[in-house]
Amino acid sequence: MASGFTTPLLDFFRRGDVERDLRLMAARGALSLRPQEQLGLFMLLVDDRDPEVAAVADSTLRAISPEVLAEFLARSDVSTEMRSFFATRGITPADVPGDDSNEAPLVDNSETAAAGTEEDEATTMQRIAAMSVAERVVAAMKGSREERAILIRDSNKIVNVAVLSSPKITETEVESIARMTSVSEEVLRIIGRTRAWMKNYAVTAGLARNAKTPVALSMNLLPRLSDKDLKAISTDRNVPDVVRTSAKRKLSADK
Repeated sequence: MASGFTTPLLDFFRRGDVERDLRLMAARGALSLRPQEQLGLFMLLVDDRDPEVAAVADSTLRAISPEVLAEFLARSDVSTEMRSFFATRGITPADVPGDDSNEAPLVDNSETAAAGTEEDEATTMQRIAAMSVAERVVAAMKGSREERAILIRDSNKIVNVAVLSSPKITETEVESIARMTSVSEEVLRIIGRTRAWMKNYAVTAGLARNAKTPVALSMNLLPRLSDKDLKAISTDRNVPDVVRTSAKRKLSADK
């Protein structure tokens, strides 16, 4: 069952690129997702090709209070497709919507314990290296800022996406990631497609000045930059020539 609501994480699951153990964890509600993304994932997994995954997702959905679901479905940001899906299960929107600022997961059955506060970076990296993909995804969702800083550079794309999907990630972290040349281009594209983050000038400038950012994205961001940042890009030998040249032209045109 498809939903009109989509996120990079949901897209991974829709494409069938996710291994069984992670799909099973998601079906149990072990990923600490925002409610809309979590329900969208359950909607996909009740039709999973693996009967056990489908059955677990269905059971998890049935365990959610109908009253809680009805209040959520009454929110203005819920898609028609999602309301239709739950209508077939006998649940319709409540008269009064739930708090649309509450982004706590509707189900949180995470089995991952929090890391110790005194752990140094080397130890954290060793612990993460010993994790399965599914465990790294859960750590990306529920772990510490230090864990997210490591996992955003993970070689597995779904782990990267999980970091960006974490309800715990802050705009300050996104600003830092936007400047990183050690992350994948896809991470930078996702940031560039996220309207809420692109309202933050530091994120926009960080992406535009990042040599790793896809050229098309950088070019689209140039008109939004201050003269100070345009000048920095126009003399930065690390950014692609076409971006550097375009920044020079824009500076000249603005004079």
